[in-house]
Amino acid sequence: MPDSPVSATPYEVLGVASSVSQDELRVAYRRLLRETHPDTGGDSARFIAVQLAWDRVGTPEDRAVYDRGRVTGQQSSWAPRPAASPTARPDTRPRARAYGHPGGWRRERYLQLMREWVGRGAELDDPYDPSLVRSAPREIRRILADAIAEEATARTLAELGIGFTIWHDVATTSSETKIDHIALGPTGLFALLSEDYGGPVRARRGELVGEVLGDDRPIHELGLRAKVITRALRVKFSSLVIVLPDDALESPLIELGRVRGATAVAVRQSQLGHLMREGVPGAATVGGNELFDVRTRLQNGIRYA
Repeated sequence: MPDSPVSATPYEVLGVASSVSQDELRVAYRRLLRETHPDTGGDSARFIAVQLAWDRVGTPEDRAVYDRGRVTGQQSSWAPRPAASPTARPDTRPRARAYGHPGGWRRERYLQLMREWVGRGAELDDPYDPSLVRSAPREIRRILADAIAEEATARTLAELGIGFTIWHDVATTSSETKIDHIALGPTGLFALLSEDYGGPVRARRGELVGEVLGDDRPIHELGLRAKVITRALRVKFSSLVIVLPDDALESPLIELGRVRGATAVAVRQSQLGHLMREGVPGAATVGGNELFDVRTRLQNGIRYA
């Protein structure tokens, strides 16, 4: 199972409450093994998920470790990364120019909602404790998952070098409808959303669909948000990009047609750097005086969520 706040817990995969006895947990596991086994017509993906769930909570010892969420004194992988030590060896490689705070709006929103959910006056020593996060409503976990996804994308974009300029957490009509990242370089002007839906998605008729998406239309929504920037700052996006965890897509890159003149794609997180350096197939590039003009318009006009 991926290490994501929004991923199904082993108990959810096994279809039981986290409070069930070890015997009840074992009964649920064996029943699901029979139901999902490919040799009896079951779904192979669910069969694997059931086995992975059992690996995490199948013994009292493993279950206790999982329920605690972490080893005492060890920082959660979901917490913001600490600042680099002043004695650490500096990274001297040229980095992209970047503005804004990637994941910042969602981190603040997560902390606000988590405090409200825990209750006024209650102690909240570690809002990123995995056992606490797993027990929170899915909508709160989803906000944290998206913040982590935005931070991962920002790290990749920073490695593109000085030929690129990046703006994070760009406001459109409201903070709720922000563009996670706008990137400008010789391969084009990109509007990017970093998402973690907690499950697989696929393409259908120029849109991303899947059980985890419900009625959401991410490509359509990104197109609307990009339109706000296009009209306000008189720039034209080359590409609309949805960045997803590697296990959410069957292939590294999915082409989704054209949206408001821009080429739309979904890409695995691990392939994002390559895509940005090589450019989206069929998308317009930006160069020369146009690159300088577009950068000036964005720098002077962008507002942050």
